[in-house]
Amino acid sequence: MTNLKFPHRRQFLHLAAGAAVLPFAPYVARAQAYPSRPVRWIVGFAAGGTGDILMRLIGQSLSERLGQQFIIENRPGAANNIATESVVNAPPDGYTLLLANPANAINATLYDKLAFNFVRDIAPVAGIMAVPQVVVINPRLPVATPSELISYAKANPGKLNMASGGNGSSVHVAGEHFKMMAGINMVHVPYRGAGPALVDLIAGQVHVMFDNMPSSIEYIRSGQLRALAVTTTTRSETLPDVPTAADVVPGYEASGWFGVAAPKNTSREVIDKLNREINSVATAPTMKARLAQMGGTVIAGTPAEFGKLIADETEKWGKVVKFAGLKPE
Repeated sequence: MTNLKFPHRRQFLHLAAGAAVLPFAPYVARAQAYPSRPVRWIVGFAAGGTGDILMRLIGQSLSERLGQQFIIENRPGAANNIATESVVNAPPDGYTLLLANPANAINATLYDKLAFNFVRDIAPVAGIMAVPQVVVINPRLPVATPSELISYAKANPGKLNMASGGNGSSVHVAGEHFKMMAGINMVHVPYRGAGPALVDLIAGQVHVMFDNMPSSIEYIRSGQLRALAVTTTTRSETLPDVPTAADVVPGYEASGWFGVAAPKNTSREVIDKLNREINSVATAPTMKARLAQMGGTVIAGTPAEFGKLIADETEKWGKVVKFAGLKPE
């Protein structure tokens, strides 16, 4: 969740050197043998959120391509840390994968004593999608623009409730960043995933959410939620009539991203095969159209490029967490 600048594709000499010493035939044989049984894909949030929706779309296509089930397993809790730790400690055989997302980059600084170091202990596999976030409210809230939201919050300090999919999630930090830059106070209400948060937002139990667009878009289209702004620096093609938050809070920006990671020491041939297959699925015309309908942009690339994105995001949001003084609840 930042102004993502995805690097151009490039070859890394140390990867090329490593490839040169591997016997070609065993490499091909091992890669072709994988997967020979179902693969678990761990999602650190409840069903119904952006990551869950995305993984089910990609997982279904991978199952069809590779002849083995890619089973989505939701493990919400501890701001994605429960899911991440389960994958970090899993056998590095390619049969346990993680939905990597901005929470992983945020948590590296948000939590003082994690049992793992995300950048060190995972193997990047593939980026899949970048998405804008959207400021959504219950339509009964008497505001229609980002400016009116700020004015209402200032006139009613502490009375607006801001939902998120979990403490320290990208949705939470996007909202905290907005609060900080706009100089307003909204009470954070964390949920175990975007799905439950959206249910309460629609019911009017909470008032506002800085949600990832894919999980909110259908509610916006149906009128169950009202979109006030997108959090990217330019308007979204999916919601062209919705202004940017930066129009009223200059310099504000937040974006979500999603990809796949595996335990450290997973073999290069398994990672490369997964990368090729995930890229093929994500860039297929029908999938690209489906992701665009959700408000997403494909970010397919090499494992090294996805690793650089993770490292850059970890550094970026570490600074924000420290500046804002955020602490886990």
